[in-house]
Amino acid sequence: MIQKYPNSFARFYDTIYHQMRDSTDHDYFQGQIRKTSGKILEVGAGTGRMFSVALDNGADIYGLDISESMLEVLYKKIPATQHFRISQQNITDFTFDFRFDLIIAPFRVIMHLIDKEDQIRALNNVYNHLNKNGIFIFDTFVPDLNQLINGLKNQKDFEGEYKPGFKIRRYVSTTPSLINQTITVNFHLEWEEKEGLKHDDWILPMRFFFRYELEHLVERSGFESNYDITGDYRGNKLSNDSKEFIVTCRKIR
Repeated sequence: MIQKYPNSFARFYDTIYHQMRDSTDHDYFQGQIRKTSGKILEVGAGTGRMFSVALDNGADIYGLDISESMLEVLYKKIPATQHFRISQQNITDFTFDFRFDLIIAPFRVIMHLIDKEDQIRALNNVYNHLNKNGIFIFDTFVPDLNQLINGLKNQKDFEGEYKPGFKIRRYVSTTPSLINQTITVNFHLEWEEKEGLKHDDWILPMRFFFRYELEHLVERSGFESNYDITGDYRGNKLSNDSKEFIVTCRKIR
C-alpha cells in the first residue's frame, strides 16, 4: 500500500522539491512529454510539479495520485475546467476507458510499492493502459551501500523560506532493513508561524532495488524484455558512478 502524504507535507512539498529536485529530473520528463503527441498519464502527480507545467504547455495529460492532500494543492493550480484530468487512484488498480501513448511515474513512485505482488500488478496495469508502441518511464535511486549499512541520523537536508520571513527546515533519519530491502524514512518538519515554531513527523517505508532485480521485475510483467535502463536523466549508460536507474519500458504489441 502506498503511503498517503499528510497535510503538512503536502503544504510544503513545492517549497522543498522545486528547489531540491527540479534541476535533476524536470527537464527530462518535460522533454519526454513534449515528444508525445497523444494522451499522457502521470502516476503520482502529487502537487503538480510536472503535471501543471505540462498542462500549461498544451499537453493532453492526465494525472493520478493516492494522496488527497497532495491533489488538493494541485486542484488549486489548474483551471476548474481541467479538474476532470485529475483523479485519486492507485497505480496498482487505476482505471481509464482510454489508453495512453506515454505513462510516467517520476520521483520514486515504484519505490513506494513494498510488496512484489503490488509491483507486478502496477507494471501490468500500466501495460494494459498503454497503446501499442506506448512507453512507460519510472525511476529509482541506485542504493548507496554506506547508507544502507549505517542509515542517516537526523540530517538536515532542507532549509528555506516558505513565505517572506518564515522558514521551514526538514530533517531526515533512515533505518535500513537489508533482509527486507526497505528503508524506513523519518521526515521531521519544523516551520515558523506567527504563534511560534510548529513541527510534524512522517514515517515512510520505501523499497530499494538493485539493477538485476529491476530487470527481473520488468521481465515478469507484460513488458517482458522490451525495456532499457540508463544511469541518469541525460541517457548515459549505467556505470559505477550512476545515482539513478531510469527504466524505459515499451509495449510493442
